[in-house]
Amino acid sequence: MVKKISIILISVIILNIFVGYSKKDFKINDFFGQENLEQSKDDINNKIIRFHVIANSDSKEDQELKLKVKNKVLEYIYPKLKNSKSLKESRKILIENNDAIKKIAEEEIRKNKYSYTVTTMLSLENFPIKTYGNITLPQGEYEAYRIIIGNGKGQNWWCVMFPPLCFVDVTKGEVSNKETEKCMKQVLTEEEYKNIDNTKKKEIKFRFKILDTIKDLLKK
Repeated sequence: MVKKISIILISVIILNIFVGYSKKDFKINDFFGQENLEQSKDDINNKIIRFHVIANSDSKEDQELKLKVKNKVLEYIYPKLKNSKSLKESRKILIENNDAIKKIAEEEIRKNKYSYTVTTMLSLENFPIKTYGNITLPQGEYEAYRIIIGNGKGQNWWCVMFPPLCFVDVTKGEVSNKETEKCMKQVLTEEEYKNIDNTKKKEIKFRFKILDTIKDLLKK
């Protein structure tokens, strides 16, 4: 009996926190459905440029080469893109530097003793839903700068080139989350950013999990 009373008291505390959180920050559908994401995805698609480096194959060697090419290209293009204020400006920078980027990729491939061809392009492409750090982009058609190595049959490395998230280390937890939020909110509305932000979604899912556990305990 004492155990059940304790569980009920804990449940009340958690529910109060949970309800307070929900009133301010979310609707259930925002976090567990696709409705709002679908509503805003067209706007999001038109506000960013993605960056994809596609490996020749999924072999360990080709995947390692892909990352080396990615690193060299970002090292070159970062100083040119980091202060870009608009998608149009970033697009212009990429087009103007396309030949140089292709040459850098080809040189890195030859340096690693491969003879793969390189195709570079800025185009509209269809992509599945993808997560990068604390953001999840809905599936759909996006403008993307792509580097295709050889047959282009391997997994790709990707990030967001405008705003310049490619230069945010997504492994740095809270630090990178704040930097990502700052960058994305420069081009997205508050509502659009909320719909792609994973941070609160994880917190809410955790709270639902706790509530489910409590319900199971009360049944015993």
